[in-house]
Amino acid sequence: MVHKYLPLNPIDLPDRQWPSNIITKSPIWCSVDLRDGNQALPNPMNPAQKLEYFQLLCKIGFKQIEVGFPSASKDDFDFVRRLIEEHHIPEDVTIMVLTQCRANLIDETMKSLIGVRKACVHSYIATSELHMKHVFKISPEETIFRAVAATCQIRQLAEQMPESDIRHEFSPEEFTDTDVVFALKICTAVFEEWGQATIEKPMILNLPATVERRPPNQVADMFEYFIRNFPYRDQVLISTHAHNDQGMAVASTEMALLAGADRVEGTLFGHGERTGNTDISTVALNLFSRGINIGLDFFDLSKIVETVQRLTGMTVPSRQPYSGELVFTAFSGSHQDAIKKVINNGRQSWVVPYLILDPNDIGRKYEEIIRITSQSGKGGMAWIMENNFGIKLPSSFQPVFRKVMQNKIDSTGGEVSAEQLMKWFKEEFININSHSIYYLIGYWPNPDQEDPAVIHGRIKIIISQFDYEHEADGNGPVDAFVKALNGLGVNNFEVMEFYDDAITGTGGSDASAMAFVLLKFDSRSIWGVGQGSNIDQAAAQAIISALNRKSQL
Repeated sequence: MVHKYLPLNPIDLPDRQWPSNIITKSPIWCSVDLRDGNQALPNPMNPAQKLEYFQLLCKIGFKQIEVGFPSASKDDFDFVRRLIEEHHIPEDVTIMVLTQCRANLIDETMKSLIGVRKACVHSYIATSELHMKHVFKISPEETIFRAVAATCQIRQLAEQMPESDIRHEFSPEEFTDTDVVFALKICTAVFEEWGQATIEKPMILNLPATVERRPPNQVADMFEYFIRNFPYRDQVLISTHAHNDQGMAVASTEMALLAGADRVEGTLFGHGERTGNTDISTVALNLFSRGINIGLDFFDLSKIVETVQRLTGMTVPSRQPYSGELVFTAFSGSHQDAIKKVINNGRQSWVVPYLILDPNDIGRKYEEIIRITSQSGKGGMAWIMENNFGIKLPSSFQPVFRKVMQNKIDSTGGEVSAEQLMKWFKEEFININSHSIYYLIGYWPNPDQEDPAVIHGRIKIIISQFDYEHEADGNGPVDAFVKALNGLGVNNFEVMEFYDDAITGTGGSDASAMAFVLLKFDSRSIWGVGQGSNIDQAAAQAIISALNRKSQL
């Protein structure tokens, strides 16, 4: 079966320059959501939805918006009229309308633009041998004749609208399936017929990958060859319009820019025929992530996604670059740990493992970065505890915490909320259970009146349901507490590690301090965690926690 698919001939461009080029400035952006995107919807938008979508595009910052195919449907014609008559078009926005190179369709198209301030008429004709020979059954010469005649008609009708600034865009449809020499020939003929292009008011030559067959490097070669050899380069804008049939529309668009293209046509999130158009939000945010001012506002991308989904009925996949629900979420433990370590180091520039963009720059929140599943690691869990509850877990405690939580997660399956993680943390390390051997009623550490370095510690405690009270002196509150326990016969341990910290969040309680303690027993070491109104009380509770955990193991 594979033999029926033939390789495409590459472009003869041995001295290609685009591989060494760097994109240093933003292209001109043109949204075709309301035309190419809308025509591919199972349920096209109604007039009210299209108006809301148009206003969204204006708010994002698009200055060129293709709003419809007015000769193809009354709905599109009426929508263009509504934009003009109800004054919905901002002064700095140019609307564009599409038409085939057919006289009756051009007449209808131009009627839709009466009274417009600024508009661009976009004509197109298929130029591939496949279309000319087998679909339209016309010669290359006839194709050029039709394109030039259409351009002449548009120019003459535009001249009858002196109050309007009418520009022209021409597309050799299926450019990437067209012989590039023929593409140059027809585009040159159309440009010369238009005759009104200047450096200040350039004509647009749109070179579409109407159906994506070529790999992106060949697309770049075609653009570079065309741009090198077009005789009026400074009077035209070279535009891309890629479709995503092979999943490479974004790559093809960026390579076309490397080859010298000035302008990008696409749709938000790649909506469009078949596999869709270039996702213009992805291309733009790719450039933004490289430090380029893109001139578009995606600072509330989640709201844009919600609006587009509501108006079109289409969904944005959860893994769609930048806009997907899960793209700033790390489930892998090693990823979580790396993100946590680097994002907390106070760097001014954004260089973070696994995150090419600061989520905050497009309206996302850091809390969405780390989510907990059976695949999560200690770093991710520590991130949740610190960022959701203000509890900073000591690094040596984290592996133990992860192991205990892992057993809990494995028993439930799926994703675990931050609240559930906190609940398990309290059950396992703080509020052990009602059958604990040790229950601290109170601890009163007081400095000696003569020597403040000496602490008099008094404890009241229940051990195996019996009440005890004891006093002891130590060189600090923790030492005094341990010696008081020793005096009651609880002396089979020593303190190996001790950490205390104020809780920066609520921690889910009224406590303002938390302590972590590692006690060494004869055969093993056990961690305990305590909360209290101050560090002394939290430390005492942490020791009791470790003793109780030891008794249950």
